[in-house]
Amino acid sequence: MRAQQFFKELKEFTAQGSIIDLAIGVILGAAFGKITTSLVNDILMPPIGLLLGEVNFSNLFINLSSHAYPTLKSAQDAGAPTINYGLFITSIVDFGIITLALFLLVKPFKKLRAKKNQNSVTQPCPYCYTQIDQRATRCPQCTMPVKFEQSK
Repeated sequence: MRAQQFFKELKEFTAQGSIIDLAIGVILGAAFGKITTSLVNDILMPPIGLLLGEVNFSNLFINLSSHAYPTLKSAQDAGAPTINYGLFITSIVDFGIITLALFLLVKPFKKLRAKKNQNSVTQPCPYCYTQIDQRATRCPQCTMPVKFEQSK
């Protein structure tokens, strides 16, 4: 009986629009992350490395063992401890691009929200001082009837 109730509640929870929107956002975010990583690794970093004297960022590492290794792959294959600062630099560039893209995506929505909030005029409830829309007839917090003078 408890299992049926659990699955019923789970079904109701997943049927809500917000959980579906969240799932879509996570999937799109993962795909966007892969595209951005490819952009950084395959398009941006090779020319930057060329400009800096034919540096391959994926091979920049500090070898912490006593043996010398020509590449990061050979050090990793041998199980040598390394500090992979080239990969870290690449990840920082990747993060910066994702942050910039999200900023450019969210900025217009924030402007729309601010404009929408400007259209809504609120006043404090005379009983509990909660800010409520002046078109309201009852306070949603304390449920007292309220009457505001309509502004022009």
